[in-house]
Amino acid sequence: MRHILSIITVFALLLTSCTGEQGPPGFDGYDGVNITGQSFERTIDFTFNNSYQETVEIPLDIDLYESDMVLVYHLRGQVDGYDVWKALPETVYVNSTEEFQYDFEHNFDFVTIFIESHPTFDFNLLLDEERINQTFRIVVLPVDFVNSSNLDINDYDAVMEFVE
Repeated sequence: MRHILSIITVFALLLTSCTGEQGPPGFDGYDGVNITGQSFERTIDFTFNNSYQETVEIPLDIDLYESDMVLVYHLRGQVDGYDVWKALPETVYVNSTEEFQYDFEHNFDFVTIFIESHPTFDFNLLLDEERINQTFRIVVLPVDFVNSSNLDINDYDAVMEFVE
């Protein structure tokens, strides 16, 4: 019995110490540059004068590629000292019959964040706390990484873990 145990031990050591060909390379970024997500925040006011929209320029210190994904999150408040963020588009119900959305669109250099609703929506229904001092976090993610991982872009914590 000892002889069989010795043989099994020797084979186990040999098999675990063997080396083979190197596996496929991992995700290294573009031309050796490490790709990470980047983010910044802006606090804006939605008013009649700006047509309930604000255009934000993506800072020049953020490396931006044509293929990158831009996401926007709305700060909804705090719970137990932690920020609560909601992914856009976000629907807000004013009453049992009226609703509006915070939404966004972007081109290469700018992100426009706006409030939209149906054509007959009365913007006077909006409360100041729904229009004034609204904080948004704009997150720029390399789309190659997003497509190659299991990242849930609707999960703010998962996205920020990737960014940080």
